[in-house]
Amino acid sequence: MNISVKKIGTLTGHSGAVYALEKGATPSYFFSGSSDKFLALWNLETLQAEKFAAQFPSIVYAICHIPEKQILLVGTSAGSIHVLDLEKKQEVKILQHHTSSIFDLKYSVTTNCFYSVGGDGNFAICSLETLSMLQIKKLCAEKARSIAFNYYNGELAIASGDCNIRIFDLTTLEEKKTFAAHTLSANIICYSPDGNLILTGGRDAHLNIWDAKSYTLIKSIPAHNYAIYDIVFSPDTKLFATASRDKTVKIWDAESFEMLVRINKENYDGHVNSVNKLLWTEQYLVSTGDDRAVMVWEIK
Repeated sequence: MNISVKKIGTLTGHSGAVYALEKGATPSYFFSGSSDKFLALWNLETLQAEKFAAQFPSIVYAICHIPEKQILLVGTSAGSIHVLDLEKKQEVKILQHHTSSIFDLKYSVTTNCFYSVGGDGNFAICSLETLSMLQIKKLCAEKARSIAFNYYNGELAIASGDCNIRIFDLTTLEEKKTFAAHTLSANIICYSPDGNLILTGGRDAHLNIWDAKSYTLIKSIPAHNYAIYDIVFSPDTKLFATASRDKTVKIWDAESFEMLVRINKENYDGHVNSVNKLLWTEQYLVSTGDDRAVMVWEIK
């Protein structure tokens, strides 16, 4: 597969490392969250920040936008989840179910619940309707890092610092399977768009591909030089991208798992520090990290 990479622009404004990216109300908008404790809204058409910003008491590590409800959930390094009503432009609640950093926040329209994992190794389930906690589970002594849904078989999966992937029934929250996915921390988990594969990235720098039905390993790829922090699929599902502490973004063929392009500073004027987060919109791939830059890429 022949693909081209073009850098559209670099969005600047954050004064600290950027850890979170999330889609906005339309494909032209997205949010970012940073160690500068600010949340920003960007416009991909103008490549400028919108007149919207929110400041928090702690580092912003996770953002979950629920456009159907005009709600924005923001997870911080203090373990708090801030609930913002975008229509009223105000904070409506602060939830403090975790004792350490919130590393991932996800909402399920199926259950009308949102889910959080944190540095305390806990997994919390909250009702969006009542904004109250329904359940909390202690998963491990290490950090719980990433959440993913598979709606084809009604599952929820979590990647954790103890190297394990845990699979839960989305409705009952019964733990169905736990398996070791990496030799060091499992940092990120992602299902393929058709629900047939589980992709995981670890601190061991490996990208592992799993069968989503049998949970057996299909392929293990030494994909990066250092830890992998994110995995995202392209809208047409033909490609996926990985982000790493090694300062690169890599583009992969989603069928053959062949690496197609390595986006780095030397060849594409890419990042100069760890790449922490990716977002693939309808038009662009967005990457960001410790260098505070939010970069916009056209992948064709």
